[in-house]
Amino acid sequence: MVTASRAITIPPVFVLSTGRCGSTMVSNLLNRHPRVLSLSEFIGYVGVRSLSPRRTDGEWMWDRYSVQKPRTRLMLQGRYEELLYPLDDLDSRFSQDDVPPILCTTLPHLTERYEELFDELGPVVRGQPRQSPTEHMRFLFEWLCQRFGCSTWVERTGGSLLFASRLLLEFPDARVIHVYRDGRETAISMSRHHIFRLVAVHMLAMRSYGFDAIKYLARGRHWERLSFRLEPLTRWLLNPERLPYDKLTLPYFGALWSAMIERGEHMLGRLPSDRILNVRFEDVQADPDRENRRLIRFIDPALEDETWLREVRSIPRQTPSKFAQLVPDEQAALTEACRPGLERLGYPL
Repeated sequence: MVTASRAITIPPVFVLSTGRCGSTMVSNLLNRHPRVLSLSEFIGYVGVRSLSPRRTDGEWMWDRYSVQKPRTRLMLQGRYEELLYPLDDLDSRFSQDDVPPILCTTLPHLTERYEELFDELGPVVRGQPRQSPTEHMRFLFEWLCQRFGCSTWVERTGGSLLFASRLLLEFPDARVIHVYRDGRETAISMSRHHIFRLVAVHMLAMRSYGFDAIKYLARGRHWERLSFRLEPLTRWLLNPERLPYDKLTLPYFGALWSAMIERGEHMLGRLPSDRILNVRFEDVQADPDRENRRLIRFIDPALEDETWLREVRSIPRQTPSKFAQLVPDEQAALTEACRPGLERLGYPL
């Protein structure tokens, strides 16, 4: 039986991003490294609200990992590439109605024997003493590191800039890889993605209650605290059948992207230079060897591995611009919506 030794010496890392900007690619790159535990969408499915301030026992934490909550059910209403559990496979043990949060993406990302790993984890997690949820999560991550022979862990959840302050508060030793992409391309991708359409339509609907979520996100000092309080209210106040999906426009997604970038810059700009690495998606596409080397050296120079660099060279792929396919008026409107974020990141307008 594997037991976490608490012998991880390399500080952990969070990949923070707006989502739809290449962060999944980073997870896939790191997943090929033999000494890096790549945790994909762990916080996304388990939920940052699981980081409760109260001490809890292992049974409570296993419930968070293994039992769907309303937020996860909403996420599973769509199909998208980050969802790795084969819901349509007749041989799968779980269905869309009961697949555990950590089986949606995190465990299938680590191993093809994800259901066996799920069964192995149950008694390990349930047997933990009463402690903070953060300590429970650290234990789980370090147990998985030992289980897979890794030296450190890197967690990546799409859209994590929405709750990054909370993550860094709970994990003060963690460092940050900030992945970003031209906001116009990102906004177009968001507009076609189930999760981001769900986030955006709830933000848009809150306007009818006098709350401009995008404006508050860009400038609010306590965004995470307020958003946690609002999240359960949206299930009561907003009828899913009446959400204004027809009013979601590309400029709205551009404004959402820009607000997330502004929020991220306010927060990440306070980190010392040795705790943050900025990774531009277009640079990874143009020179994967150089950028992948920067990435692994930031995590720890001792992890630099020429075999790994050769193996992952082909993962970043050039993709055609969707922004270039828009008509001029659409391009102008989307660029204007993205302007604050584009200027902060140094993209040409």
